[in-house]
Amino acid sequence: MKINASTTRRQFITRASTAVAAFTIVPRHVLGGPRHVPPSEKVNIALVGAGGRGMGNVRALMTLPDAQVIAIADPAGAAHHSAADRVRGGRQPARAEIEKHYQATTPNFRCNDYEDFRVLLEKEKAVDAVVCATPDHLHAIVSVLSMRAGKHMYCEKPLTHNIWEAREVARIARETGVATQMGNQGHATVGIRQSVEYLQAGAIGTVREIHAWNDGGRWNPTLLGKPEGAHPVPAGMNWDLWLGPREKRDFHPAYHPVTWRDFWAFGCARIGDFACHDLDAATWAFDLRDPLRLEAFTVGPTNDEIAPHGCVVHYDFPARHGQPAPRVTWYDGGVRPRRVEALGEFRLPRRGVLFVGDKGAIQCDGAGGAPRLFPESLRAAFKAPPETIKRSLGHHREWLDACKGGPAPQSNFEYGARLTEIGLLGLLAVRAGKPIEWEAQKMQVKGMPALDRIIRGTYRKGWEIV
Repeated sequence: MKINASTTRRQFITRASTAVAAFTIVPRHVLGGPRHVPPSEKVNIALVGAGGRGMGNVRALMTLPDAQVIAIADPAGAAHHSAADRVRGGRQPARAEIEKHYQATTPNFRCNDYEDFRVLLEKEKAVDAVVCATPDHLHAIVSVLSMRAGKHMYCEKPLTHNIWEAREVARIARETGVATQMGNQGHATVGIRQSVEYLQAGAIGTVREIHAWNDGGRWNPTLLGKPEGAHPVPAGMNWDLWLGPREKRDFHPAYHPVTWRDFWAFGCARIGDFACHDLDAATWAFDLRDPLRLEAFTVGPTNDEIAPHGCVVHYDFPARHGQPAPRVTWYDGGVRPRRVEALGEFRLPRRGVLFVGDKGAIQCDGAGGAPRLFPESLRAAFKAPPETIKRSLGHHREWLDACKGGPAPQSNFEYGARLTEIGLLGLLAVRAGKPIEWEAQKMQVKGMPALDRIIRGTYRKGWEIV
């Protein structure tokens, strides 16, 4: 403040008061830096993608008193499965549910909504953190722009749509220093920690085989490829914005909502949808990374547009930490592992993980289920090892605490990118149609340069990740 000899006492007090008032209304992210959220304050959150997974995350966050969802973005005003079905997502029902929740204690609360998440990032300066629950093909662009805007980032699994994106998103997370978490909720369970502790303690001896399976298949079981014919875009839907980095194509109800997962342009099939859950325990326990060779077999028709009804993928990883690497096999579409003698009469669930060792077997339900020891003789004599892995306070709680300067969530983007890449490599083997040798450092398949477009993706002008 400039003061000269002619300034009166009253003028000085008036100017000083104005300056103090102006200082006190500066947003906290300016005072403390773009990543600072004081422990005593609420984390202001924006949701991008207001469908089933998006609202699932919001409902979990709304149970935590220091989380507050203040804005949402989605190209759809409201989304239905069919004309007779109830609303399943979109900006309008999401905003109504969020406002109803917070207005119970804050009557004037309002949640702002946008078609375009980029406009939200530009206008909503009070947002501290972003939750991304869009279709897979938008995960990377939402995450990158949000992190570069200084926002803490939560992204549903798979973290990205292709392998290059996974590595870039992890790199930018390190570069920006924001708190990150991938939405594989089972990583926070007690069950997955027990499974890892049992395996690392040698409960079943040297593990030779790991099997993970999911009975689910295609959402569009009768389609043989890209759906034909143009359909009217639903009212309130910005289809071009939904397509994002993908080339323009006509709207078809086979794509939206949910059923986009079947198409390579938007989703990553069943293996991309669930490998981040059901290969998590194996990746964690054995520090799996960078498989050397993969071979896939498909169930049902597939082509450059649409995923098969199911698949079997064999992974050969290198030995690590002085231990032989187990053979990892993924199954979906109704295919199951062969029967293992140690299980006796036990019937495998529709989704799960099986570890086969020299002394017996451990079976877990999908997404972090607790370990079951087999055979009975081994279980009867077994003594649980001491807890070596810190128990989680809760999946979303981990992320909020990290937003406030606490430790990084255990499924942060560094780990999430690695887990995502393992799933996407299985998908790459499916699309290759023959065994592949993976050169991790070069990020390429040996002798198959045509696969680079799948490894790195293609982007419509204006949607490039840079």
